[in-house]
Amino acid sequence: MLLSPARLILLATLLLAGCGMLAREAFEREHGPADPTRYDHAVAPSADQVSYRRQIQPLLGQRCVVCHACYDAPCQLKLGSWEGIARGISPELVYDGTRLNEAPTTRLFADALKASEWREKGFSPVLNEREATPAANHTASLLYRALALKQAHPLPQVDVLPKDFDFGLDRKQSCPRIESFADYAQDNPLAGMPYGLPGLTQAEFELVARWLEQGAPDEGPAPVPAAEQREVDNWERFLNGDSNKERLMSRYLYEHLFLGHLYVSGAKDANAYKLVRSATPPGQPIQLVATRRPFDDPGVLRVFYRLRRDQEPIVAKTHMPYRLDAARMAKYRNWFLKPDYTVDTLPGYTAETAANPLATFHPLPVDSRHRFLLDEAQFFVMNFIKGPVCRGQLALDVIEDRFWVFFTDPDESAVSDAGERLQREASKLKLPAAWGSDAGLLKPWREYAEQEEEFVRARTAALREIGRQGGGPTLKTIWDGDRRNPNAALTIFRHFDSATVVKGLVGEPPKTAWVMGYNLFERVFYLLSAGFDVYGNIGHQLHSRLYMDFLRMEGETNFAMMLPQAARKDTLSYWYRQDGDALKRVLGMDVGVETGVRFSTDDPKTELFALLKQRLGAALDTSLSLDQYPDAALRRPLQALAAVQGASLDWMPEVAYLEVRDGAGRPHYFSLLRDTGHFNVTHLLRESKGLAPAENRLTVVPGFVGAYPNALYQLKLGDLPALTEAVRGLASEADYRRLADRFAVRRTRPDFWAFSDALHDAMRREGPADGGLLDYNRLENR
Repeated sequence: MLLSPARLILLATLLLAGCGMLAREAFEREHGPADPTRYDHAVAPSADQVSYRRQIQPLLGQRCVVCHACYDAPCQLKLGSWEGIARGISPELVYDGTRLNEAPTTRLFADALKASEWREKGFSPVLNEREATPAANHTASLLYRALALKQAHPLPQVDVLPKDFDFGLDRKQSCPRIESFADYAQDNPLAGMPYGLPGLTQAEFELVARWLEQGAPDEGPAPVPAAEQREVDNWERFLNGDSNKERLMSRYLYEHLFLGHLYVSGAKDANAYKLVRSATPPGQPIQLVATRRPFDDPGVLRVFYRLRRDQEPIVAKTHMPYRLDAARMAKYRNWFLKPDYTVDTLPGYTAETAANPLATFHPLPVDSRHRFLLDEAQFFVMNFIKGPVCRGQLALDVIEDRFWVFFTDPDESAVSDAGERLQREASKLKLPAAWGSDAGLLKPWREYAEQEEEFVRARTAALREIGRQGGGPTLKTIWDGDRRNPNAALTIFRHFDSATVVKGLVGEPPKTAWVMGYNLFERVFYLLSAGFDVYGNIGHQLHSRLYMDFLRMEGETNFAMMLPQAARKDTLSYWYRQDGDALKRVLGMDVGVETGVRFSTDDPKTELFALLKQRLGAALDTSLSLDQYPDAALRRPLQALAAVQGASLDWMPEVAYLEVRDGAGRPHYFSLLRDTGHFNVTHLLRESKGLAPAENRLTVVPGFVGAYPNALYQLKLGDLPALTEAVRGLASEADYRRLADRFAVRRTRPDFWAFSDALHDAMRREGPADGGLLDYNRLENR
């Protein structure tokens, strides 16, 4: 009798399940039963054993963490800490733009603290949790077997790996359990680790094998220096005052700093700390309050704000440094404690209010909150960019590939008056986090749209009244960094599904720019940082993306209103080509008041950029300016490369690092950043419809910009003109293949790791301050 397709599928499923069960039983007979508690606590190494802290952690950092560090680490395997290794792997995806229900959170050091607790959450081990013998510590360790598989089956000796190697971020994950690894290895002999990259050297492999054979001991982190601990204690006392004023201030600080790497010491090897909520006060062990969002109800009578040492390595894609020192504490006192205001009652944690900081922190002076954000503007914008996500094409297709950001000056009375009035209106708005992942797709969106339209009307009326009384915006409307703070102007680069923010106005004048006032700054921060849930469902993610459309329009319109009124329509029409609905909306945001800026040319946008540069003066960071690179022999050919534009750049990677050796053989490092041209950035999930290849540009900057290089190039100074001609002539994949044959350090090169090590050494020497280990998950194979 023939079986129906449904019965065949059921039968196949039962057979596979039975085979898996037999494999597990056979493995258990050979190696003994699993003990999920074996790695609940680390065992310190003896004097003659391998040191995890001094030997293994640095090695895994350079070879493994470059792919296994963030939420999108394959199989959620985070190899930067002993605890991450002990946690193991999970086939569940953190990034899933299609899920209908929010996923349970699986944050290392937060949602479970022991290996056995992770087993209860579905994670399987990569260390041997069976009989504790040296032999079993190899054969029953997934980590060992994956490394050994690469040693037995190195990469094919080809420039470009065959298509069997899938490097797509959305590739199907292979997360075999140790019980079935033998079959997996037989079917996938080239799947050893590091995947799609050269293997460890024999000495490196033997070191890791010896550590695993010894039972993966770990001596734990080095003791905190006494001076550093005193600073930690001092800050914890400051952050846990008893008055309502102090408690509201500390809650505000926590909700803005929780993603950062906080440094209380200026020493080169200083520890990074995370600001966390604890159920226990200073002086007692931290009892973490782990909630989905920083403003969720902690479920305890009172939370205490504590500094917990970060135990993971510093990686560029999540590193956001922020200094806590005496000067910072003095600023906090002046902004939040010295002003004369009262806090009668502390705000609660209901979703409707807690998700909107303009409502929650209404008692705190607006001027103080504004100055707090401006003082480290790059850090807070970096939270949008690096914060809760390691990839985000859905969120990032709402911004241009490169644009400049300016900020309003809180000292300007018009700005202050508008800020107070607009804050009252904005505090009524409901941000997507208030809905969480529980609402449907349409109802929240209609409500957002209606609320935003109401806010835009109130905003337009308020700015129009202020403008008619005191005139339109002037150059003084823009914060000049108090003539010394380089956070006054920022450049944001989008690299398709990742982004970077740097200080200064980098590159040629861009197509668009933003001006951010206080309430816009705060709302974007809570939309994309404090309120964004990477584990949320498709509704939450779509609502965040759609809401960001409104906020981008506000920022761009704020800039456009500094242009002559007669030039605004043409400017905005160019920015929003091919989308009449969006253009109508953004034109409606113009308050219709003539600018107070005086212009003398027929290119007011370019002239305005020049005038703003003059206003910023000494505060403008120029460290990434190619035009000011001191070596003219390098600067001139690189300027020629940066002048390439147009459709040929479609074939170039988003981010490439370039090593150029000068006549003396010294290496110099640069970043090549493709700025993809767009008719508009309003197409949800149809970005290709808005591309304008003729408007592609290439930005070349000294040093390192971006955390996810797509390509690595290495050449001599005399080769730069040839590289420029090759880039200008790109018209096919074959053209790019020839370019890469000559200049690229491909993932298959035998000396790839030596080049990678030199790159990381250069980053440590030269910066940037928010640098760290790179991520090779986006490294091309062509």
